[in-house]
Amino acid sequence: MTPRFERFAAIDWSGAKGRKQRGIALAVCEEGTAAPQLVEPVDRAWSRGEVLEWIIGQANEPTLIGLDLSPTFPFVDRGTYFPGWDRSPGDARGLWALVESLSADDPHLAATSFVAHAEVRRHFRQLRDCGDLFPQGAGRFRRCEEGQREMGLSPYSCFNLVGAAQVGKSSLTGMRVLHALAGRIPVWPFDPVPARGALIVEIYTTIAARDAGIPKGSSKIRDGETLDRALRELGSDPHMPFARRYDDHSTDAILTAAWLRANARRPELWKPKDMKPNIASTEGWTFGVR
Repeated sequence: MTPRFERFAAIDWSGAKGRKQRGIALAVCEEGTAAPQLVEPVDRAWSRGEVLEWIIGQANEPTLIGLDLSPTFPFVDRGTYFPGWDRSPGDARGLWALVESLSADDPHLAATSFVAHAEVRRHFRQLRDCGDLFPQGAGRFRRCEEGQREMGLSPYSCFNLVGAAQVGKSSLTGMRVLHALAGRIPVWPFDPVPARGALIVEIYTTIAARDAGIPKGSSKIRDGETLDRALRELGSDPHMPFARRYDDHSTDAILTAAWLRANARRPELWKPKDMKPNIASTEGWTFGVR
């Protein structure tokens, strides 16, 4: 059965240091064609904890929530997340629990203590500290990230914590959020799609940009005219103009919420051909990778 949701939310996430994150943006739309609206934070910028509370508040609502982060690390390429370590978990929820246990004292849902662990750090490339088990080249990739590359996208390894385009820090902080949501809101494909209530999926905002006609190398939108052209490609009405400067975090969230609404009823996106059961339980999948 194709899932039926009435509300669609996209969250552009951030793994940056500090309590408040200007890199976080949250947009929501309902069924129909009205453009997604930004959900404004109480105090200028969102904290990760505030977003967590917002998500929890959607638990009983028919909301499809897209999180722009990788929920796990590669597993199937080596048969484990952390080769050679006897504490390496066997599935995604075990990984989230491990990240939480080693980072519980880190404020603002950070995961600094996790990557500082003597065994864990060996697998990561950090600034001025490349672990001896980080492979040469770009690093390890999940199967769905290989699928992203087959689609012409340019994913980064979650084990890479260096550079402006790295996604590892966002993923680690996101794992703490997913651990906190256990038993409250299911996360696809680790959990089955519920008959009612909210569901979380992993999103990749560049997929939405490509489907909206934004060319490769120009996926970051920083003006209202371009945003409206992209929204029109996704069957959405024009957005409400910003009273402030346009930033790509906000436009990413708005465009991807519209993309979720336009694609949530496509059966093939819920049953990717390469998403085998072992992949679904250990690595997860990016919604939109076929």
